[in-house]
Order: sequence, then C-alpha cells, then structure tokens
Amino acid sequence: MNRDDAGARHMADDQGHDVVVVGAGAAGLNAALLLGRARRKVVVIDAGEPRNAPAQHMHGFLSRDGLPPATLLELGRAEIARYGVRFLRRRVEEIDHGFSVRLEGGEVIDARRVLVTTGLRDELPDLPGIRERWGKDVLHCPYCHGYEVRDQPLAVLGTHPGAVHQALLLRQWSDDVIFLQHTLSLTAEDRERLEGRGVRIVEGAIGHIVVEGDRVRGIELADGRAVPRAAVFLFPRMVPRDELLTRLGCAKNDTGWIVADRTGRTGVPGVWAAGNVIDPRAQVVTAAGMGSAAAFAINADLVDEDVQHAIEQRRATGAADR
Repeated sequence: MNRDDAGARHMADDQGHDVVVVGAGAAGLNAALLLGRARRKVVVIDAGEPRNAPAQHMHGFLSRDGLPPATLLELGRAEIARYGVRFLRRRVEEIDHGFSVRLEGGEVIDARRVLVTTGLRDELPDLPGIRERWGKDVLHCPYCHGYEVRDQPLAVLGTHPGAVHQALLLRQWSDDVIFLQHTLSLTAEDRERLEGRGVRIVEGAIGHIVVEGDRVRGIELADGRAVPRAAVFLFPRMVPRDELLTRLGCAKNDTGWIVADRTGRTGVPGVWAAGNVIDPRAQVVTAAGMGSAAAFAINADLVDEDVQHAIEQRRATGAADR
C-alpha cells in the first residue's frame, strides 16, 4: 500500500505511534501492558475472533485457573487502558513496509514497530456434532480440559496424525480411553503403543457425534454401532492467521510457520510476532509470556533507535555551531 493513497484517511491523533499491536489475546494484551508501562504510545487493534471463544473456562494459568476466556480479555483491556494504551475493535486489512496499518474502512495508523498476535484457527473434521460441541465436550487439549473429564469414558477421533499421541496422553486422566481409527492409518508401532498404554482401538468410520440433553453421549459409527462416551477429543488442523506477516515478507519454516527468534523478532526489521500465530503449542499463559518477551525486545529496539537519532541530532547541531 502507498502511504499517499488517496483512499486512505490518516487521522491526526493516530499518527506517531511507537507500536501497533494486531490481535488482543493474551500475547497482544500482555505485550501492550509492558509497552504501556514503558511509556510507549501503543494501539491494540483486534477483530474480536478469539480462538478459545467456544471454551467456557481456561486452565493452567496461575491465579487465573478456571476463569472464562472472555473475562481474562476484559480484565486485560481494562489494565492496558490504565497506561494510556488505545484499543480499537477493528480489522486490519494491510500493513505496508513503512508500517502504515490500514484498517477496514480506510483509516491508516502509522507506527515505528509492529507486533502481530493474530493467533490461529482450528479446522475441524466435517462430522455432524463436532462444531456444535467444540470447546464444551468435544475437546482438543488434555492439559486444558483433561482434569475436568477425569475418570470418565473418553474417545479420541482418528482424524489427524497427532491423535495417537493425544490418546496416549489422555490415559493420564482416565483408565477408559478408546481410539476410533476412522480414516487414520495406524502403523504397527502405533498399535503397539496404544495397546500397551491400555487404549482400546475401535476400527470403522465415524458417522456422527451423539448429543442428547445438551451433552455428548457417544459416537455412532457409519455401520450403526454405538460407542457410549462422556467426552470426545480430536486433534484439529491448526492454521496460523499469518497473512499480514507473509505479505510483509516474513519467512516460514519447513512446517509452514513463521520463523521468529525467542523474542518473536521475524526476519523483517521492525516486525515481531507472538502467540499461536507462530507457535501452535502455546497455551494462554505461554502466549502471555511470549507477548512479554516481545515487548521487552521491541522497547530495547526502539531505545537503540532513539539513541542513534539523538546522536545524529547532536552531531548535526555541533557541526552547525562550528
């Protein structure tokens, strides 16, 4: 995008930001919190589509265990506002290499640095009942939800290669775990590991999830067999929402994820990323920590630039005096 695009409206109060944070999950909000406390001029822009919106509670976050995800974000937005960080419920359409951030509707915000924390989306198998119960009793992460369904009859759907490891993990929470093979091909080693761990393998294609009284009751196979279960786990296909980063020229690794260092610095100068957009394994608490690391690095980078500008100004003033 050209900064002089006649269709873009540069708002006077939006110019001169130190950092634009795109995405207001745990990573983006925690980064904004630290940057605000560092007295940086920050704006957070979010489209309002959090990955964990279907979940009723989040777990594994010290002092916030069991909190509804929406409550965490609400508290986070209130905290960043105390430090003068602006929050906009808007969608970012484009970021140019000069860090003019164009929003839906044409408004443009300029910044010295950009942090992208847009997360990922879960692509679910096309099976009746999956999407309706997702985040309730059709689940993904054993560490996030395993304790809540402990000692209950559980099923793991063979819709993704990661499902085998998922089933092995879940035996930590229940003695009654079955693996529904569905269309997944199992190696001899897979079978040996599952059976050795006490996971029963059920062959045959899955028909649909059985739901009664607003609860999962089991799975019906395509041949009509019914498998009673209290909860179902599956491994979704995780797709990073990294379009803004790829358009900026950020490189990807062999597995299709944006390359970034431990602070979230990408290969494009001035561009950072944090959270699930670069790491599918990051839980909420992990993403918050990634946002913190990125904020430290961004502020240090800005300090270096501020110092260099001050030196150049001092030299220019001295030369003029001479």
